[in-house]
Amino acid sequence: MESSVALFNQLKGAEPFFLLAGPNVIESEEHVMKMAKRIKDVTSKLGLKLVFKSSFDKANRTSSKSFRGPGLEEGLKILEKVKLTYDLPIVTDVHESSQCEAVGRVADIIQIPAFLCRQTDLLVAAAKTGKIINIKKGQFCAPSVMVNSAEKVRLAGNQNVMVCERGTMFGYNDLIVDPRNFEWMREANCPVVADVTHALQQPAGKKLDGGGVASGGLRELIPCIARTSVAVGVDGLFMEVHDDPLNAPVDGPTQWPLRHLEELLEELIAIARVTKGKKPFKIDLTPVRD
Repeated sequence: MESSVALFNQLKGAEPFFLLAGPNVIESEEHVMKMAKRIKDVTSKLGLKLVFKSSFDKANRTSSKSFRGPGLEEGLKILEKVKLTYDLPIVTDVHESSQCEAVGRVADIIQIPAFLCRQTDLLVAAAKTGKIINIKKGQFCAPSVMVNSAEKVRLAGNQNVMVCERGTMFGYNDLIVDPRNFEWMREANCPVVADVTHALQQPAGKKLDGGGVASGGLRELIPCIARTSVAVGVDGLFMEVHDDPLNAPVDGPTQWPLRHLEELLEELIAIARVTKGKKPFKIDLTPVRD
């Protein structure tokens, strides 16, 4: 619990923001190890606090044929190797209450998927691990919902909670990011994270050869959403990064190319250092007198 509190305080105090980043899903031990090293090299050079992200299982998939990852046991072994080899904190997601204890032995941040942000038993089980909990806002939820979700974690005895904006459903196959949500989600009284890659998914928006659908996405707009997020003053960015996005088995259309990571982060750091977005604007409505 002490280490979780220490990391949570580091993230809250990170300037200009912290980064949760990595490939969407564990494809292999070799790939994850390579990605962790390359991403850490970039963030260390730029002075950003990094938490490495990858999923051991992608349970919320459009098709039962979709690649899901190595599973809980093998996935956690790989993530633990990343953690020990590169001295990196780990964030990964859970889908069932029964997974929380095992994940909590490896991960420093347990992520609650957007579809499950109101699942009380899952939130409580995750909270009881004592690890930091990052709750993604459901695509179907108003930002005010996250106040209640964060409170469920705190009432379970864990004060180390963050909330994450990842877009709101806009029709059947699209998401939209409302910058006002970043302000309103601060009412949860905890760090606010912007997921700048999942926010550009087009759920079930890509037809597959031979039938079926998969998630599409608007990779070219990732810089747009990221620039907006840091200008508003978010505490952290969540970004899925891949060295070969066109051949990624999961969510390739919304993974940012590794080769452009440093270039984009440099710009985002510059924006974050200029903006006063983390401070409320004090509006004076008294009349202006000549």
